[in-house]
Amino acid sequence: MNSRRIAAVVLREFYLMRDSLSRVFPLFAWVVVDVVLWGFITRYLNSVASAGFNFVPAFLGAVLLWDFFTRVMQGVTMAFFEDVWSRNFLNIFATPISIWEYVSGLVLCSVASSIIGLTVMLVVATTVFGLSFLSYGVLIVPFLFVLFMFGIAMGIFASGAVLRLGPAAEWFVWPIPMVLSPFAGVFYPLSTLPRWMRAVGRLLPPSYIFEGLRAIVKGAAVSGASLLWGGSLAALYIFLACWFFARIYRQAVRSGLIARYSAESVS
Repeated sequence: MNSRRIAAVVLREFYLMRDSLSRVFPLFAWVVVDVVLWGFITRYLNSVASAGFNFVPAFLGAVLLWDFFTRVMQGVTMAFFEDVWSRNFLNIFATPISIWEYVSGLVLCSVASSIIGLTVMLVVATTVFGLSFLSYGVLIVPFLFVLFMFGIAMGIFASGAVLRLGPAAEWFVWPIPMVLSPFAGVFYPLSTLPRWMRAVGRLLPPSYIFEGLRAIVKGAAVSGASLLWGGSLAALYIFLACWFFARIYRQAVRSGLIARYSAESVS
């Protein structure tokens, strides 16, 4: 792969962000709204619940981490959607850039946007509501990395689906985090779910991550098995998502979809 071509994808996204407040604003606005809303909810719950349990790391921490996953996924899809909205695929793939260089550029765009979002969330949650992940040390880093990997996988998969189904299919992408959250056990243990939902949840890397993080909050030892299962599933999903995107791209080239992508949907 050519690093200059990958950097060109990232540079294109930087120029778009630099010259458009409407693209920069969502990186901060919805993150702050979520943290503030759930921060005051957890503060209220602490005031009415029995003493000895702190809802801030349990609920606000879960919201922050799930928002991080969402930002990672949307970092990939938003960079991809710039080409969807501008009908720019034919121009891009008429250049020497390969599909893997293009996907790598999308992933780097996601890295940058997710770091910005995570920094804003940490600053607001720490300064306003006293939630500090630093107190857990480096234990939390592997869990964040698995969430990041799964976000990348979902972003690549969603981009491939939109490439196959057409621009109108982007509306199937936005609800994905909401649809997954009940099965992933973001706010509660998987044991509270019905059996069929638990079975689905065990196929999702975040379920292992949040189970492990809840154990850390309670003062228990880090579950190496949960981390290993979550990381293995996330790596598998990245592989499958890349395979899916590459397959869709090859079909789009053979069928001429790249040249006629201005249609609202594709049969």
